[in-house]
Amino acid sequence: MAEPTTPTTPAAPTYSTTYSTFIPEIWSQKLNQMLEKNCVMLQCVNRNWEGDIKNQGDTVKIITPASVSVSTLTSEDITYSTLTPTSLDLVIDQRKFFAFKIDDVAKVQSSMDIMEAHLGNAQKAIEEVQDSYLLGLQSDVPTANVVGSEASPISLSKSSIYENFVKLALALKNANAVHAGVRPWVVINPTIESYLLQSTEFISAHKVADETLREGSIGRIAGMDVLVSTNLTAVDSKYYVLAGTNEAITFASQLSKIESLRDKDSFSDLVRGLYLYGAKTVQPNALAKMIVSTTPAS
Repeated sequence: MAEPTTPTTPAAPTYSTTYSTFIPEIWSQKLNQMLEKNCVMLQCVNRNWEGDIKNQGDTVKIITPASVSVSTLTSEDITYSTLTPTSLDLVIDQRKFFAFKIDDVAKVQSSMDIMEAHLGNAQKAIEEVQDSYLLGLQSDVPTANVVGSEASPISLSKSSIYENFVKLALALKNANAVHAGVRPWVVINPTIESYLLQSTEFISAHKVADETLREGSIGRIAGMDVLVSTNLTAVDSKYYVLAGTNEAITFASQLSKIESLRDKDSFSDLVRGLYLYGAKTVQPNALAKMIVSTTPAS
């Protein structure tokens, strides 16, 4: 007589997800590389003091050397001056996150790499807030380096744009911000670009010959590399066109964390990331701005 068989419990169903091989370190590195490539204002800052950033509120200490004076030697006695370097704190106080849910059905039906596509969208979202934040440092521009005014913003046209950009470049030169090995930049928006492209003095990128332009630069005017950002938006019917050199602003950032977890309340995966950054204007004289009316000249 055959012995009775013990009934077996059916195995629990398994669900294969797009993120079954999700490795946070790999995707973090990938998103960091994506962020390095396309952000307009990252072409215009330095990362000299970045260091290791782990948590919001971390501070990068910036030591600025003191000026050294030169005197005429009139006797055998030499007087030594005491140098006192200044210290600035770059506080990593900008904390941004992204978090999204991917439904299993959407993943199955999608013909593209969902993770790649959504990381691309996260990159664009981070770049927009980061660009706007850095462009907002126009408030640090000293009065002597401002072209136009709040009361009388400049109305640009294809015939006047070169003259005014020369004034902008001149402000940087008069502030001793432009010297050997340092080339200034200027960030405009598509509206101002449309005037610039009609200016005969504008040198488009394909005509710059063997000289190296910043990545994404459309060309050069008045000796400044021209970059275009859609994040240079109107404020009270004015644009603040920012120019400068890479010595002006120091920037530090860190994609602090990126992770994926299973949603316990639905058939979905959750992905979230934390991005920390901060910036400091360390040489205000290396910045200039032009206050432009949103209404073009007739």
